[in-house]
Amino acid sequence: MARLKVNGQNHDVDVPPDMPLLWVLRDVVGLTGTKFGCGIAQCGACTILLDGKPVRSCVLPMAAVGSRGIITIEAVDAMPAGKKVQEAWTALEVPQCGYCQSGQIISATGLLSRNPDPGDADIDAAMAGNICRCGTYPRIRAAIKQAAKAGA
Repeated sequence: MARLKVNGQNHDVDVPPDMPLLWVLRDVVGLTGTKFGCGIAQCGACTILLDGKPVRSCVLPMAAVGSRGIITIEAVDAMPAGKKVQEAWTALEVPQCGYCQSGQIISATGLLSRNPDPGDADIDAAMAGNICRCGTYPRIRAAIKQAAKAGA
């Protein structure tokens, strides 16, 4: 039995220590906003915040989580940066198909939480592991800049 702190709530889960966090979140805890994309940490669809840092949950085994706090897309708006990012995403109509957007928003929130005024190179570095098959990268960059200007 392991205890996870997800979005501020404790969850006791009885799962193998090598089970990826993604499947624990989706199948055991019931939070399906975090998406499965590639399964090898290359696309970013499964990104969550682990103690404030963006992490790919599809390759993170339960044994590596420990007592660190997890934030998923379901609660990212409780963070000041996350709320501003979501507002900018909506205002600029960033999503097209939307599949990758939870990971994109989580990564952008992690960036703005640690760097409230990122330049283009900072944005590129922070978002490099998030793939958008629809190619909404210009809108993603614009939304990050708008969220930063809004005081994320």
